[in-house]
Amino acid sequence: MIKAFKFVKVQTETMRYCVKIEVSLKPGHSDPEGETTARLLKELGYRVEAVNVSKVYNVVLEATSRKEAENKAEEMCKRLLANPTKDNYAIVIEEER
Repeated sequence: MIKAFKFVKVQTETMRYCVKIEVSLKPGHSDPEGETTARLLKELGYRVEAVNVSKVYNVVLEATSRKEAENKAEEMCKRLLANPTKDNYAIVIEEER
């Protein structure tokens, strides 16, 4: 007896999300760029106490839900964008309009 299987392609609705990922140094880590910027701003006459430098990644991605978009962003940070030894990161997600 031969059985035949019919494969049905399931369409999953995806949405586009704008993900903002900010990566900054953890407290206690040296920030030479921030220190130099603070020094130069003081030399220019600005009353600056400290400057901390961070990177912002604006990523547009497709996902089936906000939770999936958040999971993908977390994975991106852990795999490439942030070094867990020295970096903190924050993620903000919005649906693309």
